[in-house]
Amino acid sequence: MPLQIMKLAITADSTIGTFPTVERFFNEAEAQVVGEGTLTIAVDDFWTDTGADATTLPELVADNSYINVYVNGVLQMDDLIAYTPGGTGVGQLVISVPADSTIEASSPIVLVVTNFAPTSDTTIIT
Repeated sequence: MPLQIMKLAITADSTIGTFPTVERFFNEAEAQVVGEGTLTIAVDDFWTDTGADATTLPELVADNSYINVYVNGVLQMDDLIAYTPGGTGVGQLVISVPADSTIEASSPIVLVVTNFAPTSDTTIIT
């Protein structure tokens, strides 16, 4: 018999689900912020999708989450953002405004928090 690569006779079927949970929080800048400056928004200064006052900013699931911040409809760079999850008196969003930049008064600020609860199921058939 000639040389050959020996293989296992195995097949596998996998099902993977991502199951995202998306939470959106809204704010309007109360005053103009000129760079170099910061805009700090406490959790209780945000509104939820229903228009109710926010009471908590969600924890980020390790390796399965991300946030996006929009100022006046424009996605902002990650290094300008500091996010602290938590309830009233704890949770906040801090936006660093670089030199030569401005956040105008009444600009909408939108925080989008996405957490994933991934699942996987693999069936191995021998």
